[in-house]
Amino acid sequence: MFLKFSRCINTSITMSAQRYSSTWPTKAYVNGEWCNAKSGKTFDVVNPATGKTIATVPDLDTSDTQVAINAANEAFKTWKNTTAKERSDLLRNWYNILVKNKDYLAEIVTAEAGKPLPESLGEVAYGNSFVEWFSEEARRTYGEYVPSPIKTKEILMIRQPLGPVGLITPWNFPIAMITRKAGAALAAGCTCVIKPAENTPITALVAAKFAEDAGIPKGVINVVTASRGNTPEIGKLLCESPDIYGISFTGSTEVGKLLYKQCSSTVKRVGLELGGNAPFVVFEGADIDKAVTGAMASKFRNCGQTCVSANRFIIQKKVFPEFVEKLKKAMDTLVMGDGINSGVNLGPLINLAQVEKVDRIVNDAKNKGANIITGGKRALNFGERFYEPTLITNITEDMACYIEEIFGPVAVCIEFDTEEEGLKIANSTNRGLAGYFYSNDLSQVWRVAKALEVGMVGVNEGIISSTEAAFGGVKESGLGREGSHHGMDEYTEIKYICFGNLKY
Repeated sequence: MFLKFSRCINTSITMSAQRYSSTWPTKAYVNGEWCNAKSGKTFDVVNPATGKTIATVPDLDTSDTQVAINAANEAFKTWKNTTAKERSDLLRNWYNILVKNKDYLAEIVTAEAGKPLPESLGEVAYGNSFVEWFSEEARRTYGEYVPSPIKTKEILMIRQPLGPVGLITPWNFPIAMITRKAGAALAAGCTCVIKPAENTPITALVAAKFAEDAGIPKGVINVVTASRGNTPEIGKLLCESPDIYGISFTGSTEVGKLLYKQCSSTVKRVGLELGGNAPFVVFEGADIDKAVTGAMASKFRNCGQTCVSANRFIIQKKVFPEFVEKLKKAMDTLVMGDGINSGVNLGPLINLAQVEKVDRIVNDAKNKGANIITGGKRALNFGERFYEPTLITNITEDMACYIEEIFGPVAVCIEFDTEEEGLKIANSTNRGLAGYFYSNDLSQVWRVAKALEVGMVGVNEGIISSTEAAFGGVKESGLGREGSHHGMDEYTEIKYICFGNLKY
């Protein structure tokens, strides 16, 4: 396999990152104050491409988190009474500041998450768009008038904010997952306690700083930074606290199930965007070149570390050899390296645990007879968290790569004969977040789009995320929807008001 490695560093970008790094906020943000942990403990934030520490932030525990919960509750007393127009204006201010600082944000995302800079810029634009969207949706939180069956009564239903909410966000989209949740929560009139992933806390703190600059009052947004060691207890507190009225979590299905169980003690609203095992089906009548382009976009964005990444390429027998050949050719053009370097389009995995998981899955396939067409091992010449883009065929149902979400740069190709067989393979999982397929048969398009057991379908398209569309899954991939006008539903309650004894 031929891997290009760009050694040409864009000097202006590198100097810009160095200049800005000293201005990164490195304290937690609670009740409008920048604070350390009561214990004085901290943890390091590491650049996954270099393995070097880029910041040190407070390691908060449950006692610190309780202060944030109290602040969110106090702020809710006034925030819930702001008008939709007032909230809309503040969110618009936040959006304008985020857009003005898009390059700064992208450099932080690349430093923390390892994404190539162009991808980070794309995520920042996507993340910022949620704040813009919900600044507009804030003014469209409509109620309903319902014709009464009784002459002396009138029926109204209004929407009111849920209350203070806990937002637990992942590392793979450190800005977009915060804005998608917090934008909706604030627009609805909720306050929030944000627990960002321990790998990417700086992005969350910078977003909070910009919210503060936008005029969003103290206590409305709180950011609790914590190490992996303290995270489970903080998550449990947020889930079980009677002063938190909703939890929104993006992450693994396994953790999501635990949080769901913990939330049952207070019967709180739960929004879960969990793991996927996305099928990418290519039918024999498809445009193979377009399918390969879509496959590359879906599989290798963020080094395969997205919940909607194609996890299984399910290819009809007639076009299987052509697809595999063209996919390998496209994979050979990937440029691996530090995302800050010019020309790089494939960065590292987020941490060593993820590297070990990907390596385990690939070795399991090797040991059970799979063919490794290209890649198949760690790319240690680039760094300890890099893994070669890998293409695997001759897959059997007992292989881990057939069953598990890989979350890495590994393309697994499975052959099928009939449409029925292809759908059976695609749906043979308890996950159901996203699915993709390529076909030029209009009748087949309708059949397959309806038959795929997922919450989102890409038809002849490998990139489906959009602020305007409802994001979410079925089966064990989650509950609820984010983005779109449905994103507000997670943060509001419907109140029925009956006016009686009216005279006409």
